Amino acid sequence: MIKAVIFDLDRTLLDRDASVEQFITHQYLRYKKSLKSVPRKSYVSRFIALDEQGYGAKDYVYQQLAQELEFGKEIEEELYQDYHASFSQHCISFQGLQEVLLDLIANHFRLGLITNGKGRFQMDNIKALGIQSFFETILISELEGVKKPDPIIFERAMEQMKMPPEACVYVGDHLENDVQAAEKVGMTAVWKKDRKEEESLGIHSISHLTELPALLQKMNTKEERSCYSK
Repeated sequence: MIKAVIFDLDRTLLDRDASVEQFITHQYLRYKKSLKSVPRKSYVSRFIALDEQGYGAKDYVYQQLAQELEFGKEIEEELYQDYHASFSQHCISFQGLQEVLLDLIANHFRLGLITNGKGRFQMDNIKALGIQSFFETILISELEGVKKPDPIIFERAMEQMKMPPEACVYVGDHLENDVQAAEKVGMTAVWKKDRKEEESLGIHSISHLTELPALLQKMNTKEERSCYSK
């Protein structure tokens, strides 16, 4: 029986694409005078490209922006610091996030979260979404000294929740860091697909968070029937 649901953050609970676009557009408008002749479209599009869906190191991203768009080192550093200080103000959740978490808790699932990233930065984003209190365990890679897909961070979450792997589902968007990594430690993985055209690859998958409660119910019902048939 599935008793615990552990989530990834970025692109699973946090709509990072929408959040990044809103943040970087707002940052450009706030620093427009300092950026002088830099076109808004160029600034926004190059940041999004260099960001590589969150996998691009932000110091490198801003260094490249400064080099390509020809603005100075001083403003580069200021923009970099502003990213860390201000991004959480632009966090956008996927539709139905809090309703889904409330539904899971009402159905007696215990919740956890594992995310790669900087400690304070990711915690600020979690708080901005208003979901911190839903999770009994939150592990952020910088604070833990280990990051996904290393099995240690998954095992640590299960240890803190006092849950065996067969009782846990991990929900994430990344096939290697989330799905395959969770399966390697014995969890059931649910892949939150990024695009409709992606194939399910024979694993549990959802396109929207709102599909998760029904999927978990189906999984547990199927297991109950299997137990009764033995």
